[in-house]
Amino acid sequence: MIEVEVKAKINSFKEMEERLKKLGAVKSKDEFQEDIYFASPVVDFAKTDEALRIRTTNNNTFITYKGPKLNKDAKTRKEVEMTIESSEKAKDIFEEIGFSEVRAVRKNRQYYTYKNFEISLDDVEGLNPYMEIEITLDDGKSYDTAQSEIFKLFEKLGITDGFERTSYLELLENLNND
Repeated sequence: MIEVEVKAKINSFKEMEERLKKLGAVKSKDEFQEDIYFASPVVDFAKTDEALRIRTTNNNTFITYKGPKLNKDAKTRKEVEMTIESSEKAKDIFEEIGFSEVRAVRKNRQYYTYKNFEISLDDVEGLNPYMEIEITLDDGKSYDTAQSEIFKLFEKLGITDGFERTSYLELLENLNND
């Protein structure tokens, strides 16, 4: 699966919730997510722009691999995800074969749907408010077309700057390095 995703800083969740409602977006769920990211013993994921994580949500646990970004303006990348029964067991397996935990990223996320977009308002521990808009490429669209549609939707919502291509993990790591 290829996912085209763009995120931007927002001023307030309340303001964006009102704009999304006015636009006709439908709130689909609220979810707490804890993502535990891992470093590989073989490849430096920071250099290859890849990620391996275990995500625990209110109801499910997943292992996710994210490939390197495929273009320069959005977080367009291959994503492979599967449901697992236990984050503790997966973490134990990863550590036994040489992977090491880098950091946990925790967030409360409000999901909205609008046409073929998934929109999330993200309250990430340690960061300012963000909104992500994504499209999954499964209908033959090009990255550029999908990305253009996402930026047009941001514009409809009154957001024309504050875009961030860096992952939440990288943003948090950069705060620690400052």
